[in-house]
Amino acid sequence: MMQISNKIVLRPRFSLDLNAAKNQVLEAFEESKKNQNAIKINILDAHVFLKIHSAEQHFWSPQLHLEVLETTQTCCTVKGLFGPSPTVWTLFMFFHFVTGSLFLGFGVWTYSSWSLGTPFIAPLLLMFLMVVVWISLYLSGRLGKQKGHTQMHELHDFMSTVLKAL
Repeated sequence: MMQISNKIVLRPRFSLDLNAAKNQVLEAFEESKKNQNAIKINILDAHVFLKIHSAEQHFWSPQLHLEVLETTQTCCTVKGLFGPSPTVWTLFMFFHFVTGSLFLGFGVWTYSSWSLGTPFIAPLLLMFLMVVVWISLYLSGRLGKQKGHTQMHELHDFMSTVLKAL
């Protein structure tokens, strides 16, 4: 079906073509809500959100967002996106934005101080500090992805089980 590689992809995507109607796929996920409690399933229109149940969730727990698109009356395409919870993703992107903005601000300060002939060591060190912060954000994201890798496979295996029953 799909391979989850260890590439530098923060939010892996995939697409599956199925020989089942869109409504059949959505009904299969709706039915699986009643038969198990390991995976939390939310369905909104043609979107299915699969999450690890709260008891096993941690900060880096992934979620799987599936969008079911009708191609014909008897076929559909399921587009999937793995990622952290929206709250974690927003927080993570906010930290990246702040770090990048501070890097640019300290860069302007460094250049201005250098142009005026005033000491520019402090803003230069702060610029390098932002590079260290950026690298640490990247490494923490990779660590988080690695920590959530087994749960990512759990979500994928659950989705595969539900879709194989069609």
